[in-house]
Amino acid sequence: MDSLTRGGLALVVGATGGIGEAVVEALKQSGAFARVIGLSRVSEPDIDLLDEQTIIRAAAAMGESGLELRLVFDATGFLHGCGFKPEKTLAAITPAHMAHAFAINAIGPALLMKHFLPLLAKDGKTVFATLSAKVGSIGDNALGGWYSYRASKAALNQLVHSAAIELARRRPDAVCVALHPGTVDTGLSSGFAKNGLKVRTAADAAPLLLGVLDRLGPAQTGGFFDYKGDALPW
Repeated sequence: MDSLTRGGLALVVGATGGIGEAVVEALKQSGAFARVIGLSRVSEPDIDLLDEQTIIRAAAAMGESGLELRLVFDATGFLHGCGFKPEKTLAAITPAHMAHAFAINAIGPALLMKHFLPLLAKDGKTVFATLSAKVGSIGDNALGGWYSYRASKAALNQLVHSAAIELARRRPDAVCVALHPGTVDTGLSSGFAKNGLKVRTAADAAPLLLGVLDRLGPAQTGGFFDYKGDALPW
């Protein structure tokens, strides 16, 4: 992370997940930050995307760290679990599934931006990045299905784009983006990787994503990029 002022604070939300854990380790190994903090539902302070009060408390704790907040990496996401799996047809849609997907994939990250973007250092490059997914691209959707996941990630992309516009008015050097990590061998993708599709380990995916963030500048804020740094269609 050579593009960021050294010695600041890096924060990873969803640090117990496959990608989140790998990103924490990669950030620590980079030596670019005075402190790297991983937050999750079992961290101290804890953070739960379904409970805004935990986000407020975590943001307050980070604000009292005494360090400039340079990077926030949101590695949270929901595809299946809790009795839900991706819907193949309209008939499979349920309000409960759709509400849960939007709560984790769109509303939760929006709350993170609400409470953490104001804490970003005012001078120099800062980054807020959240994990989206290529299947959230409307322009790239040729297969249909996966209604709740696709729609919630598309909503996330819009939230990131809007937040980036507002953020740029106060912090012109900030970068706020959505990232597609590719197919990574984690619990989220377990059972859904197609035959012949290249699957990366989280340890391999993390430095690719951080490398993209290192190369992006304010001109790219509000964008949607893959693990190679290529812009993806909305």
